[in-house]
Amino acid sequence: MTYWHGLLLGLVQGLTEFLPVSSSGHLVVVETVLGVSTPGVVVEVVLHVATLIAVVVVYRLRLKTLVAGAVRGDRRAWWYLGLLAIGSVPAAVVGLAFADIFERAFDSLFLVGCNFIVTGAILWSTRWIRTPPAADRPSAGGAAAVGVAQAFAIFPGISRSGTTVAAGLWLGVKPEEAAEFSFLLAIPAIAGAGLLQLPDLSSATYQVGWGPLLASFIVALLSGVVAIRFLIALLKRRAFHRFAPYCWGLGAVTVWWALVM
Repeated sequence: MTYWHGLLLGLVQGLTEFLPVSSSGHLVVVETVLGVSTPGVVVEVVLHVATLIAVVVVYRLRLKTLVAGAVRGDRRAWWYLGLLAIGSVPAAVVGLAFADIFERAFDSLFLVGCNFIVTGAILWSTRWIRTPPAADRPSAGGAAAVGVAQAFAIFPGISRSGTTVAAGLWLGVKPEEAAEFSFLLAIPAIAGAGLLQLPDLSSATYQVGWGPLLASFIVALLSGVVAIRFLIALLKRRAFHRFAPYCWGLGAVTVWWALVM
C-alpha cells in the first residue's frame, strides 16, 4: 500500500463511516478498483479506530457529562450508559459468533453491491415516518433494536450509521438524538473490533507499512469529524433519505462490476 493509497482509503473511511453509505463497502470497492491488497481486515479496523476518535472529538462534552454524571451517581447518566450497553450486546455476540463469515464477506464484491442496495432501501424507508420523532433517547427495547441494526451492519455494504439512525427515527427518537446514540454506540463496537485485531496488528503493519497506515489514520480522523457535523446538519433538514439513490446507483454498478470481472 502506497502513501497515495493510504490517503485515499483514509478519506473514504472518514467520510463514509458517518454518512449513511457504508464505509466498509466503500473500502472493499476502492481496494478492488485500485488493486490494493491488505492483510485481513486489520487496515479497516485501524481506520475505524481513527473514526472512533473522531466521535470522541465531536461528542467530547457529551461524553464528559455522562462520565461525570456516572461518577456522581446520576440516574439519567447511568440509564443512558445502560442503553448504550444494551445496544452493544447484539453486535458483540453476532460479531464473535460469526467472525469468519463476516470476514469472508469482505471478499465478495457481489454481496457488497447487493448490500448497498439494501442500505438504500433502509434509508428511503425513513420517508414513510409519519409521526414527528419526539423522544430524546430510545427505550431499553428500542436500544436493543438499534443494537440489532448495528449487528446487521457488520456486513460490508450495510451502513452502520444508516441502519442505526434509521432504527432510531422509526422508534420515534429525534434526529439529532438518534445520531448521537448511533455515534456513541459506535465507540464500544469499534473499540471491541480493534482489541480483537490487536494480536495481528504488528504483522499486518509490517506488510502495509507504518507510513501509509499512519497517513490514512490521520486523514480518516479529520474527515470523520467533518462527516459527523455534515450528517447532523442533514438530519436537521430531514434529508437523510437523499443518500438512498446514491447507494442504489453504487450498488448496481458494483454488482455489474462483480459479474463482469
